[in-house]
Order: sequence, then C-alpha cells, then structure tokens
Amino acid sequence: FLKALFSSFSAIIATEIGDKTFFIAAVLSMRNDRVAVFGGAILALIVMTILSTMMGLVLPSLIPRTYTHIFGGILFLYFGVKLLVDSRSMEDKVSEELEEVEEELAEMNKKQSHMNGDGAKKRRGGNNKTVKHSASSGLSAAGDYSGSSWEAVFLQALSMTFLAEWGDRSQIATIALAAAKDPVGVTIGGCIGHSICTGMAVVGGRMLASRISEKSVAFYGGLVFLAFGVHSVFFEE
Repeated sequence: FLKALFSSFSAIIATEIGDKTFFIAAVLSMRNDRVAVFGGAILALIVMTILSTMMGLVLPSLIPRTYTHIFGGILFLYFGVKLLVDSRSMEDKVSEELEEVEEELAEMNKKQSHMNGDGAKKRRGGNNKTVKHSASSGLSAAGDYSGSSWEAVFLQALSMTFLAEWGDRSQIATIALAAAKDPVGVTIGGCIGHSICTGMAVVGGRMLASRISEKSVAFYGGLVFLAFGVHSVFFEE
C-alpha cells in the first residue's frame, strides 16, 4: 500500500507541476474565486484518478500480472526517455503551456462577449424571450471567467481540467501503476499529489510558473519515470 501510494504521489508531482492542468488552475485563480477554481479542478482530477485506477484494474484480468508489470515498466521507460530527449531540445525558459492556456481562455472570453452582445441586441429589438446559458455546457458556458459566478467558475475549472487531463502522461502513469500495485494506494497517492499541485497552482501558480522552466520539468520528470520503469521491469515481484 505505502509503496503504491508513494509511487503514485511521486509520479503525479513529477508530471503535473508545469503541466497544462497546472496552468489552467493558475490562470483561472488570478481572476476568480480561488476556492471555486480549486474545487472544480480537484474534483475533475479525483474523478480522472479513480477512472484511471479502474482502467488499470481491468488490465490484469485481460493480461497476466507478470506481463502487466513489464508493460507498465515499458510505458514508464518510454515516457522517461521521451521526456529526457525532449528536454534537450527545449530552451531554458518558461513553458509555452502557460501562453497556450491564456490564449484559450482569452478566446473563450471573446466568444462569450460576442454571445452576450448578440443577446442584448435581440432584447433591444423586442425579443423578450429569455436566453438561457446552461452552465453544464462546459468550457463555453463558463467562458466569461472575469467576474463569473461561483458556479460558472467551478464548472469551467472542472470541465477544462478534465478535458486537459484525458490522455495526459499522469493518466497513463496512474493506469500503469494501478495495474501493478495496490489500487487503493495508487488512488490515494494520486489524489494527494493532485491536491498539492493544484493547491500550489491556485495559491502561487503564476509566480511559480515564471521561475520553473519547461526544460527542468521535463528533465526531472523523465528521471522519475525512468526510475519507475527500471523498478517495474527488473525488481517488481
């Protein structure tokens, strides 16, 4: 249990700091209620961790446990080598993920402003029908993040984080760990790791992002993944 918890926690810390989900929480918390941003983001990450663990649990029933250890180890080795190779070509500067997230949010805010403007014109033209914006529509419904309601901010953080996390390195790492280690430990360790990373992003993510380079994140993340890969292939029982 403790080994699974520590492995999952370490993998999340290594992959999530400086990741897209990290910057989503950081940017949203700069202009909105931090509790709403944290709540939405962490809920999405907890749900994703549970889903990933369940996927990992299915693998041993389809593939012998010995092979799942090897398969998981190969995945870690692959991503470890890939991160180290990528880090060599990266410049020692702040990750482009931050700029990408800010551009996406700005674009959504622009679209929402147009929608609100069109609605106002219709009302002035004599259309008395109420235009309802469903918050459950995800990203676009919560696009106006500047001064949005608590519920809208919560839903925006939840939907953006969930979509960004799907297929991410941390999800693949969780699946691989759950297939080879105690699933409860993997889930708890992952949730703790996500809580710490998201908390850091919400409290001081923008400042931290300006001090941590993408190259450093990729390099140290690659080392952690390589260590997990070697352990899974050669030392896992």
